[in-house]
Amino acid sequence: MVIEDLRKELREFARQRDWEKFHTPKNLAMALSVEVAEVVEIFQWMKEQESTTLDESRLRHLKEEIGDVFIYLVNLADKFGIDPLEAAMEKLRRNREKYPADVVRGKAAKYTEYLKT
Repeated sequence: MVIEDLRKELREFARQRDWEKFHTPKNLAMALSVEVAEVVEIFQWMKEQESTTLDESRLRHLKEEIGDVFIYLVNLADKFGIDPLEAAMEKLRRNREKYPADVVRGKAAKYTEYLKT
C-alpha cells in the first residue's frame, strides 16, 4: 500500500461516518498531539535500558498508537496536499546538510552549536 491508497481509505472512512466536518487542521493537529502523548506514556517511568525492549503487550500497544499517530499525520498532511513521505525525505536531506556526519558523529548537540566552532 502506498500513501495515496491510505489517504483514499482515510477519506472514505471519514466520509462514511460524516466526520469530515470534525477533521479540521486544528482538530487533527490536536488529536495528533494526544496520540503522540500516548506513545510517550508507554515509555513513561521506564529506565533507559527498559525502553529498548518491550514485552508483547506493550509492543502491541505501541503498534496501535503508532498507527493512530500515522493516521492523524496523514490526515493532516492531506488537508494541505503534503505528501508525508516526500516531506520526510526533504527534511532528511536538509538534516544531512545541517548535521554532516564527519562533524557530528557521536554528538547530540543542536546544529547551531556546531556553527560556533
